[in-house]
Amino acid sequence: MEIVITISSGFFILLGSFLCISGGVGLLRFPDFYTRMHAVGVTDTLGAGMILVGLMILSTDLLVFAKLVMVLLLTLLVGPTASHVLAKSAFHNGVIPKGSSNLSQDKEKENNSSII
Repeated sequence: MEIVITISSGFFILLGSFLCISGGVGLLRFPDFYTRMHAVGVTDTLGAGMILVGLMILSTDLLVFAKLVMVLLLTLLVGPTASHVLAKSAFHNGVIPKGSSNLSQDKEKENNSSII
């Protein structure tokens, strides 16, 4: 039974590590702010979640398990929220996604309607 726990924990930790590394590659390779932020936000949340699940499987103490669950829940709540706020802030400050010309027209309409 111990070998099954060790193998499954190792699988989750390796999967989470792979996801975090692929998010770093996406950060370096993608062309604009929004695609980079999406790559890092999604893979960071999922990668951290997989690593924490792997650590939960290895944990033998109930207190450690409970702390890991709290960290997982906090990660699942804070990561996507921070990504959303960052994207919204960038959009309101004029960062235009690469390859979209009609978004600047939509932003002008939004600014004009909020002035009236």
